[in-house]
Amino acid sequence: MGVNEEATAGTVPDGKAAAEDGGSGGGDLPRVRRESPLSGPHRALTLGIVSVVLLIAFEAMAVGTAMPAAADELRGISLYAYAFSAYFTTSLVGMVASGQWCDRRGPVPPLATGILAFGAGLVLSGTAVTMWILVLGRAVQGVGGGLVIVALYVTVSRAYPEELKPRVLAAFAASWVVPSIVGPLVSGTVTEQLGWRWVFLGIPVLVVVPLAVMVPPLRRRASGPPEGADGGRPPDRRRIWLAVTVALGAALLQYAGQDLRLLALLPAAAGAALLVPAVRALLPRGTFRAARGLPAVVLLRGVAAGSYIVAESFVPLMLVTQRGLSVTMAGLTLAAGGGSWALGSFLQSRPRMEPHRQTLIRAGMVLVTLGIGYAPLVLVHSVPVWTLVAALTLSCLGMGLVISSLSVLLLRLSAPEETGRNSAALQVSDNLSNVLLLAVTGAVFAALGGGSVGAESSGAGEADGEPVAFLMVYVVSAAVAALGILVAGRIQGGERRS
Repeated sequence: MGVNEEATAGTVPDGKAAAEDGGSGGGDLPRVRRESPLSGPHRALTLGIVSVVLLIAFEAMAVGTAMPAAADELRGISLYAYAFSAYFTTSLVGMVASGQWCDRRGPVPPLATGILAFGAGLVLSGTAVTMWILVLGRAVQGVGGGLVIVALYVTVSRAYPEELKPRVLAAFAASWVVPSIVGPLVSGTVTEQLGWRWVFLGIPVLVVVPLAVMVPPLRRRASGPPEGADGGRPPDRRRIWLAVTVALGAALLQYAGQDLRLLALLPAAAGAALLVPAVRALLPRGTFRAARGLPAVVLLRGVAAGSYIVAESFVPLMLVTQRGLSVTMAGLTLAAGGGSWALGSFLQSRPRMEPHRQTLIRAGMVLVTLGIGYAPLVLVHSVPVWTLVAALTLSCLGMGLVISSLSVLLLRLSAPEETGRNSAALQVSDNLSNVLLLAVTGAVFAALGGGSVGAESSGAGEADGEPVAFLMVYVVSAAVAALGILVAGRIQGGERRS
């Protein structure tokens, strides 16, 4: 995508630059308003997209805040990581299915189906009587979330001109600001006053709004197969089965990670045997050696997302059990991150930043690494909790620079008829990294005594090894983020590929 410093300025039909509003010397040239994602032809669709992302963002912030209380009541602290990884595992199937669906029929069907599945999973989780049922609900959510996120990327690719795509992707990040501030507060208050179940059950009512706003303009702007696609071509069932194989392999690894017996090596070996060849077939060739261009972009997305998500997932539990914070206060430590993430995404969307995109991504990974590396210092009681808020804010600024920039590069490197497939590969890398790193850190956490922690613990030291369990989670996460700094040097230089 050749975005330059004048990319957002208006143009007239004869190709000459139009005079800016309020400028002088424009002669008889008509004034053309600066185009934006909220200008006339784009406004309805942009608002619809933002409403969908708002729903996903509010769910993530609210459920993450309520999860310690839910796991404690259902006596499932040892399965805490499953509640997050189940979502990521099943979304792998949803993503691959959505990529094919979008490339054949357009983004409308997978988007609508995904939103409905997302709401159904929330209802199942909210009515759970055991931790495993809650995990099942999260798995249903994951299928819906996988369908939705790929459909959104395809929508941006097909419905907006090149110069607006970075700004629309920045709007994705901006949509997290309000949920990041309000979500933990509302979720914590509801959890303490009404119970954690209402956090899950209250969100599905919001499903109606995104559907009503999003689908009509989407049908007008981006329905049907893309140019060059064979709409009558049957779906590639092999890729669907590969996605199912990846999900099954990831689930086996996650299970093995929670079982510290020697017998756990059997499901671990089976999971790896299923996972490795299937992932190699689903991701672009050269991904695991960080080949320049699209493969490095896909790999870095997984590295960045996985390292940060693992770190963030354990923050509320660490603060509740080790520093004695309430569920509400622990959740609020994540609130500032939404604003700094949006700021990072906004910065990368500026036309003047386009020549420096690789530098922005590398700098972003440095910020992510520094923020994650600082997190375990709050296990020392003399370290103020507010410093963790500052560190997480720093990490989120870096994530805003990295994630949105990688999305821009992904769309630039994708042919129209391959946008769904490549967007699915990006999201598969993202979620697979989340699953695998949660499996690894979950195993370390349980092995060092973290699984014995109760959500009502008032401070550190109630179980030997608990602080060490949290420390090692963040050591692993920071090491993976540091690897991303190296991969960032290889994201440019490749050609457009499928």
